[in-house]
Amino acid sequence: MRSHQDQNSIIVMQKGDKFDLRFKITEETYRGFISVFNDKNPLHTSSAFAIEKGFQSKVMHGNILNGFISYFIGECLPIKNVVIQTQEIKFFKPTYLNDDLLFQAEVMDVFDSVKMVEIKFVFKKDNEVKVATGKINIGII
Repeated sequence: MRSHQDQNSIIVMQKGDKFDLRFKITEETYRGFISVFNDKNPLHTSSAFAIEKGFQSKVMHGNILNGFISYFIGECLPIKNVVIQTQEIKFFKPTYLNDDLLFQAEVMDVFDSVKMVEIKFVFKKDNEVKVATGKINIGII
């Protein structure tokens, strides 16, 4: 990852900076999501129901991926004085318990005048199957 900070920039990221992280959807993550948000839809809690609907097993909540994004923004960027302004995510494939995910993000643009950074991302399963993509605009506070 490259970073810079010149005399005119308060943002220590630049266009083209890349980040690669790995996440695993563990039993603890799955149970924690249900415990906190109480989403017990049978697609997420019953393998029999999910299989009947054409899935391999119970489908993990898509918003678990948003939790991974929150971790990335809050803990993995080279600065901590950030806030998510907008976030967009598109889901292409389901995720399942114990899936290993590759998260790849790239800084698409830096807007010093409004203290904002635009980041695009992709989640991949098995390093190639696109699970979700999206864009995040973060403000520098």
